[in-house]
Amino acid sequence: MTAPAPSTVLDDPVRASLLGAHARLAERRGRVLRYPPDVSAFLSMPPAPGPADWADVAALVGPGGHVALTGPMPAAPVGWEEVMDVPGVQLTGEHVAGADDADVVRLGPEDVPEMLDLVERTKPGPFLPRTIELGVYLGLRFGGVLVAMAGERLHPPGWTEISAVCTAPDHRGRGLATRLVLAVAAGIRNRGETPFLHAAAANTGAIRLYERLGFRLRRTPDFRAVRVPALDPSLGTPVPIT
Repeated sequence: MTAPAPSTVLDDPVRASLLGAHARLAERRGRVLRYPPDVSAFLSMPPAPGPADWADVAALVGPGGHVALTGPMPAAPVGWEEVMDVPGVQLTGEHVAGADDADVVRLGPEDVPEMLDLVERTKPGPFLPRTIELGVYLGLRFGGVLVAMAGERLHPPGWTEISAVCTAPDHRGRGLATRLVLAVAAGIRNRGETPFLHAAAANTGAIRLYERLGFRLRRTPDFRAVRVPALDPSLGTPVPIT
């Protein structure tokens, strides 16, 4: 039996992913790490970030840009706008075995336009043109049309996050999300890893589904995003960080 994966890497799974399985995608400045903006909006700050770290964020993102922050951190400096602060949950699936499903199909780059359309209609969370590069994405088609999908996003050592779980409105209530979550989990288990996932705390329907499948609450992180100060029109430089 595979030993349980240490859970401490889940305290900042973005940083753990960018220093490990997703290092090929990492953009770095000083102690700040982020994904390319067409892959994911996530950025990881170091513990107890100082003015130099916030300056590095500004340099990476650019004036007026916004970024999703992860990991424990203090409030953003004066002049930075907080554009999102949503209570969330992190669930782990140490006892979720998964289940293969002969009907699911692996999605590839040629499917991205359909995937983006499905995400736009269902709003499961961020999914960008290159998000598919983060892991395996599976879908269910009816009449040749993609009606449900789920896949892998963050990949800290020993763990893989299940993400982008969504079903077209006219196909809900048929257990498609359950089938896809279990199919993605089976692939994760086959690699000797453990599935985990995130959800907005207000998405109680999804959380109940995940708990029925065996996922258990680990922690309650906030999903935060901030906007870098715009250019100072008199100086042509970002507003100073104070």
